[in-house]
Amino acid sequence: MTTPLEVPARLVRTALRWCGEEAARPWLDALPATAAEYLDWWELTAERPVLPGGALSLTLLVRRADDTPATLKLGFVDRYTAHEPDALRIWGGRGAVRLLDADPPRGALLLERLQPDVSLRSLPEDRAMLEAVEVLRHLWVPAPEDSKIDLVADRAGFWAESMPRRFTELGGPCPRALLDEAVALCGELAATQPDIVTLHTDCHHGNVLAAERAKWLAIDPRPMLGERAFDLGALVRDRLATVVAETRPAAFVRRRVTWLANALELDVERVRGWALVQALALGLWSMSVGDPNGEDLISVAEWLS
Repeated sequence: MTTPLEVPARLVRTALRWCGEEAARPWLDALPATAAEYLDWWELTAERPVLPGGALSLTLLVRRADDTPATLKLGFVDRYTAHEPDALRIWGGRGAVRLLDADPPRGALLLERLQPDVSLRSLPEDRAMLEAVEVLRHLWVPAPEDSKIDLVADRAGFWAESMPRRFTELGGPCPRALLDEAVALCGELAATQPDIVTLHTDCHHGNVLAAERAKWLAIDPRPMLGERAFDLGALVRDRLATVVAETRPAAFVRRRVTWLANALELDVERVRGWALVQALALGLWSMSVGDPNGEDLISVAEWLS
């Protein structure tokens, strides 16, 4: 790049808020040098950063040595993002962006070029949901037996412990009965999963981009291994501001659950239960780090109860 790389303001804000000063600041400060290192290592020419960019990643549009377009993603590595390259390898470009190269311990991914400014958010909601469902169908494949991707059952166990703790620390921001229901669902649903496949877990409309070799492809997975119903939580709570603004938001969210479950031939109650658990777990965590969406996410959980 001809001008010094500036880390996007959105990335600075979210990394510091979500990951804390001690973990995020060294990573943020090193990003310009890290980008230069991988541009040199993979023989890339930078064109421009993608703005506003990811919540926990710096993304650059680049060209490879043979002049083919690509995307360089430098992500913050934590328990949720560590296995992104593993999932992308499992999918092999089917339903998701294709992985060209990777340095997983440092969160560096070289990806095929999609259309970064055209996501499913550009479509009306009904059409976007239809397209998202078709993308998910391609992603739900078994993982290798030796896969290290986190299990939904383990995550549910973590939530069953962390939600009551955060509930107490936050002074009870929701009805106790809602918390009790979510904790019970963690155990019941995790123990009765009908099948185990590779899940995206963050397949909202903003994470599905237009492409050339396929109509739409998913990006930015936070993969887990578990049942299909778990993967619909992100779509149930998608376009959160629109949901909250509905005249009858509870009915609206429940219609989403029913439509998604029927479209993918899944059990409505399992979709509802996992969506409730995820919304409450994410809402309590968001409130604990001062994220403004926390209260709305907890409201989604209440509407699903």
